[in-house]
Amino acid sequence: MGKKELPKDKNIYETDCPILYAMDLIGQKWKLPILWYISDAENQTLRYRELERKVVGITATMLTKCLKELEKDKFIKRKQYNTIPPTVEYSLSERGKTLIPALESVYNWADDQMKAEK
Repeated sequence: MGKKELPKDKNIYETDCPILYAMDLIGQKWKLPILWYISDAENQTLRYRELERKVVGITATMLTKCLKELEKDKFIKRKQYNTIPPTVEYSLSERGKTLIPALESVYNWADDQMKAEK
């Protein structure tokens, strides 16, 4: 797999750049931690309240917004149980599962870079 050449006559943001596409989908502050916690959970499934506790610093409004976007973009699946109070679980979809190895590669690269800088 060779390095792709940047367009010389266009603004990169006006092209179909795969990296920019990926960053648009998952590059927001809270989406990666949400995906990471779900992928790390038993059966790759977490309830809403568990996510709320694990993603430290996120507001309920932002968590709900990010979960809706991740579901819309088919990275996670939402399952609601008819209980009182309602129980909602989130799990990785097939698309989400294919993203995890790429995130692990980026994690390993960044870990190496951080160690090299020390």
